[in-house]
Parts: sequence; structure tokens; C-alpha cells
Amino acid sequence: MTEVVAALIWDKNRFLICQRPENKARALLWEFVGGKVEAGETKREALIRECREELDITVAPGDIFTDVVHTYPDISVHLTLFNCTIEAGVPKLLEHNALKWITPEEISEYEFCPADREILIKIGRNENIYAKKHN
Repeated sequence: MTEVVAALIWDKNRFLICQRPENKARALLWEFVGGKVEAGETKREALIRECREELDITVAPGDIFTDVVHTYPDISVHLTLFNCTIEAGVPKLLEHNALKWITPEEISEYEFCPADREILIKIGRNENIYAKKHN
């Protein structure tokens, strides 16, 4: 099982999604920024590193929004999604094909990685609570 972390970053009522590059597995599907936890790293350290490498931003990981286990044909992942805020920087495309800020109502307009589907349902249900808490 591969440990993977990702960031749920809100800007008022919108959250950040990224489109995977063409040359990677699950090419051009949408996802949350993040990646694999490397040996010796905590999940939060991995998330800070991944956000810096992929978007040139510094994030502050907060509490865990949710976690899921998903098996793809090539890999099984335990994905932990953290609520995060951007402490420094503006997201830049260093690795992804595109990035967007979307509302929960726009989720259906994008094709996401299968591991994210359960998370997206939860975001749709909890969006109002989270938005009120962080505005």
C-alpha cells in the first residue's frame, strides 16, 4: 500500500484542483495537489514538499478532511486529504497540465481520478459547513 497525501485548499467557496500531465498514469484526469510520502517523512512534511515541488507554494496542513483506500490496476493507495491554507506563493504550473479553482457545484464538470470520487461527494455535502468556518 502506497501512502499518498493531498491538499484541500479553499479560497472562499472554491477549492483548488489540478489536471495530471499527459505523460503520467491517469493522464489528464483532475486531482488534488499532492503525492507519495517518502521514507522518513511525516504525511504533513510530504504534503508541504509536494505542494512546493508541484505548485511553488508553501502550505500549512491543518486537520485531516478524510482518507480513502483505492486500488488501481497499477497501484494501491491510502490517500489522506488535509485541509490546507496557502502561507506563501501563488500556485504555478510546474508539473500539472492545468489548475482551476472550482465550487462544489462544478465538480461534475471535471473527470477526476477514481480515488477522489468518494472525497468529492463528501466535499459536496460538507462545503457549506467548511466555507462558513473558514470565511
